[in-house]
Amino acid sequence: MTEKNEPQGAPASQGRMRAFAGNTLDDYYDHALSEHPLPGRLFIGAVVNILWVVTRILWPWRIEHAERLLADPRGRVVIMNHQSMLDPVIVVVTMWRAGVPVRIVYKSDFDRIRPAAWLFSRAGGFPVERGTADMRTVRRARTMLMRGECVLIYPEGTRIRSDADEKPHGGYAIMAQLAKAPVQPVAMIGARRLRPRSRVFVDVGEPIEWSELSSEKRKEQLAEMEREGMRRVYELRDELRREHPGVE
Repeated sequence: MTEKNEPQGAPASQGRMRAFAGNTLDDYYDHALSEHPLPGRLFIGAVVNILWVVTRILWPWRIEHAERLLADPRGRVVIMNHQSMLDPVIVVVTMWRAGVPVRIVYKSDFDRIRPAAWLFSRAGGFPVERGTADMRTVRRARTMLMRGECVLIYPEGTRIRSDADEKPHGGYAIMAQLAKAPVQPVAMIGARRLRPRSRVFVDVGEPIEWSELSSEKRKEQLAEMEREGMRRVYELRDELRREHPGVE
């Protein structure tokens, strides 16, 4: 199997993808999930079902208001607090099993690990250069959203071990604004210190529409969405904590 990264700034890949060889990582990033080769989609589907079973046994988790995440056919930017590597697994397996196309933004450092890059690209992931104005990732996300795929992103950027460490970034808002896509808040508790049989709870909020915002100018709307999106994530998280005392 041969694949390589295309140079930065390269145009989106064109043409049909091959089943077993000849695709670059950028092919996987730039083609719709439905255009990914069937063998790879079948493999990821099997992995998803295995993860669904294993994680529910090891850390019994529950998603409240899951229909908000699964019933909306539009492309949405899904934002979430980041407690552990279990976070994306829960959301992705839930959406994948329901047939909702979802892409995951991950830090480009993982591309240095070839097996990780291989797996993430097949599962719908695409990289972002942290600490930079990575407009290539923003443009990719815009294209994905406009064709009806959801984009899952963690504005906190890294796993948060305490509330005092919260310093969310607002890059998700420009992705949504350029695609005129709603932003959907999701919150998790119980995964900061995972142990066997830890109780993990997730809640899904209603999508935030751009028409809800009070600001009229694009720049001001962007800033307001950045604030409002994470405010609602933390509001969902705090409500989960009230419902499940002792779970962080």
